[in-house]
Parts: sequence; structure tokens; C-alpha cells
Amino acid sequence: MIYPSRAAVLTAAAGVPLTLVVAAAAPERWYAGLAWPVAVLTLTLVDAILAAGGPELRLDLPGFAYVGETRDVRVTVAVPGNRPPSSAAAALAPSPLFETVDDGRLLVPLDDGRGAALLPLTMVRRGHATIDTAWLRWRGPLGLAWRQITLSLDVGFPILPDIRPVRERGAQIFQRQAMEGLITQMKRGEGSDFDALVEFRSGMDRRAIDWKQSARHMKLHAKEYRTERNAQIVFAIDAGRQMSEPVAGLPRVDRAVSAALLTGWLALKLGDRVALHAFDSRPRIGSGLVSGAGAFTELQRLAADIDYSGDETNYTFALTTLATRLTRRSMIVLFTEFTDLTSADFMVRAARRMVETHLLLVVVLRDEELETIADAEPAEPDDVTRAVTAAALLRDRRLALTRLQHLGVHVIESEHDRVGERLVAGYIDLKRRNLL
Repeated sequence: MIYPSRAAVLTAAAGVPLTLVVAAAAPERWYAGLAWPVAVLTLTLVDAILAAGGPELRLDLPGFAYVGETRDVRVTVAVPGNRPPSSAAAALAPSPLFETVDDGRLLVPLDDGRGAALLPLTMVRRGHATIDTAWLRWRGPLGLAWRQITLSLDVGFPILPDIRPVRERGAQIFQRQAMEGLITQMKRGEGSDFDALVEFRSGMDRRAIDWKQSARHMKLHAKEYRTERNAQIVFAIDAGRQMSEPVAGLPRVDRAVSAALLTGWLALKLGDRVALHAFDSRPRIGSGLVSGAGAFTELQRLAADIDYSGDETNYTFALTTLATRLTRRSMIVLFTEFTDLTSADFMVRAARRMVETHLLLVVVLRDEELETIADAEPAEPDDVTRAVTAAALLRDRRLALTRLQHLGVHVIESEHDRVGERLVAGYIDLKRRNLL
């Protein structure tokens, strides 16, 4: 494609007054006034011919990326010719899985017809991101004509669940809990399985004193317990319409997946067994229980298969199906979101049946947008209406969470950027208290 540049248009427009003067001064020779635009057109065509060449564009894509992160893609451009341009403009086809600066447009400086520049891509959804088309344009040596070509690339890379918290904070959290004595305390001291008979020390629970053995040894002896290993932890992730909506630029389901992977990694390190369950209007993923630190790769692969859905969540179908697959008491971590009392009522009814056999922990993200609207000082009448509506929705939300707590369900309502740490702390606390 060839089209004039801004310089060509302005140059042609600059000759309009001269054309009018010639036409007014010598009407019989009006055609002489066309000399200027014809000369500009001729130079533009010559410039387009001089700009011809066999350009190339190459993308150095990452092998993979995590949802929520920003990665730089190196765009390399080559425009051969006797008089190569000093720069070229490139553009990439848009994708629903990532966002780009300036709609994917990039100015690449060239040196002797070759150059490269970095284009940042922000990953907003999981999946396989593809870039099938790119556009490249450059000006001729006179700067009067643009040449633009369309290139078929058909390249891509996978966008995976965010496990950066596992790599960056997993070891720190594990080490911090160990330094505070919680992990050691869970392994020995406050469990349910008898481990050893030790001499009673100050600070130990007096209810652990074994009076028969104390009388035999003429000293106070107490029973020491250890926490039962191989507890079953099931992460049930709601992937319905409300969980697919973004919060702070990232879908709620992706934040739930990241928190589940962080907690799952810690649970595997502590010897528990972990499973993953995803659902919307029906169960979509139902994995078996895995154990051992080496099983984290399988857990990550399953989490990557959780798709975004526009269906309404069916708690009864999903949780009933999950309950039939569990043969012993398990800890079920339910990630979900609700905005009305009807869906909340269905969730409470399903939870009532689950807590009869299992330990249920519900994780929801704080609706910071509603809180901001409700707390904002109104400046006009519409602001009052919005604030009242937001306050009513928050009140209904608090009512549903309170009903869950009255049933014996443990609830974590967290900020979007702290849900992983809050969930780990809740899991450690429940395990230390022998509630699993």
C-alpha cells in the first residue's frame, strides 16, 4: 500500500495560493497553475518507488508468561535499500489475552536499515495468545510517501496461571511460619495422633498429663501428639460469570487460582493431599488427590485448564457432585463471588449440607469498588442514589457472610492483592487447631 505522508499533503496545500494567483492573473493559461501539484505528485510517486524493498519483521516472544505480569517483546525490523529509512512504524494485531501500549503501535529506529525496539505486553487472561498479523510502514528518502505492508506471522505463546507468589513468597512464608514455630508446633505438640511420652514442662497443656505413667515414674509425664498428615485439601474454584469479571485489571478467577496454587504448594510441602475442582453452571474440572512436592506441576497444569465462563454459578450441582467424590472428611476451600441475595441463598443452602461432614472455608474478594462508591462524598443527586445502592449491596453481602459463619463456615474476605497470604494464614491456623 502506498499513500502520501503529511509532508506531501502540506507541500501540495502550500501551492494552492500560487495556483489561484496564476488562474486569476492569466485565466487563459490556468493550466500552468497545475504545475505545482503535478510536481508534488510526481515526486511522491518517485519517493514511493525509491522506498520499495523487501522488509522483514521478527518478534522475539517469551516461551510463556504469567497472567497479570508485563513482558517486553523485542520487535526487530529490517528495511533494505540503497537509501534505507531512519525509522519504521510497526503495529501488532490486538488480542483479548493481552494489552499493549498505544494499541500495539511502535516506532523502531533504524541504523543502516536495521533496528529493534521493545513493546511491553500486559497479560490480562490465561490461554494461548496468538499474533497472526503485523503491519509495517516506512517513508521514502524524500519523506513524501509511505509504504505499508501486511505481514502474516502466526506466532504465539501460552499465558499460564500466576505462580510468581509461589516462587517469590512461598519459601518466605514457609520460612516465616517455621521461625514462628507454627509448622513445628503442627508437627509435634498439638496434634491428634499420639507421638511420645515426655516429661512435663512448664507451658504444656495440663490436660495432656498421663497420671498413670506419672505415678509409675514418680514424675509428671505428659503425652505429646503430632498432627495427622495426609489431610485432604480440595480447592473448589467458581469460574462463573461473576468470577470472570475483572478486579483491578485481572479476573477474580485468576486471583483465586494464584492463591490456590500458593496454598496448594504449601499443603504439599506439609504432607497433605490436594485436589482441584472448578465449576460454573456445572462441574468442569474434578481432579484426583495428589501428594508430594513433585505433584505441584500437575496441579499447575490443571489450573491452567480452568476456563472463563459467562454462565451463572450452580452451587448445588457443583458442591453435591464434589461431596460424592470425597470418601473422608476434607477441607474444602471455596473461591466464589456473589452480588445478590438469591445466589447467596443457594450458596448458603449448599454450604449447610457440606459442613455436616467437611470443613468448609469460603474465600471472597472485597468489593473495593462498591466500598468506594458507598463512602464517597456525594457531589450531585445521582451520587446519592449510587451510594445508597452500593450500601444496600454491601449490607446484603455482609448478611450472607454472617449466615455462613453461623453455620460453622470459616470465611476469608480479603483484598485482591493479599488473598494468597490471607488464605495461607487461614490454612495454617486451621491445621494448627486440628480442625482438618
